[in-house]
Amino acid sequence: MQYNDCFQLGHITRTHGTKGEVVIFLDVDFPEDYDELDSVFVEIKGQLVPYFIKNINVQKGSKAIVKFEDINSIEAAVPLLNCALFLPEETLDELDGSQFYYHEIIGFKVMDEKLGELGIVTTVYTMSTQDLIAMEYRGSEVLIPVNDAIVPNIDRALKILHVSLPEGLLDVYTDETSTPEDGQEDDLD
Repeated sequence: MQYNDCFQLGHITRTHGTKGEVVIFLDVDFPEDYDELDSVFVEIKGQLVPYFIKNINVQKGSKAIVKFEDINSIEAAVPLLNCALFLPEETLDELDGSQFYYHEIIGFKVMDEKLGELGIVTTVYTMSTQDLIAMEYRGSEVLIPVNDAIVPNIDRALKILHVSLPEGLLDVYTDETSTPEDGQEDDLD
């Protein structure tokens, strides 16, 4: 399995008990959708290694307690700490309309309904208060809030993310500090 065929599901945060169980953070919108996982790919030293799940118990707060097959002690579980977990993209439900997975829009053109083509999506930041799409625009990173009013549509075939940016958003990132014109002096009195 290759990285570009997968999406990151989350990562292993700590051990749980002494029988090899681990706690994973599920970096997804609906963690309960993953309560019947059979296997995951664990990133170990730059390689995706398949691990089969014996038991998974999804908890509140996007966490789950997982028991992998053949990991039967805390000593066997410790090397997995902080490892990223991946699943094949083909396991994702297909979305339509304005819905999208964050990983799929990386590299998409950003097209504003009034301003035209603006830039390219470079990453998406997920934060507790607001998720933000990062776009490269005229040599600066511009952050676009993710919500239905600002990001109304996506064109997967053409790889275009349609946006309706709030007035002044681009100015926040591109407005340079004004300096006095040549020959003028600041009045510091």
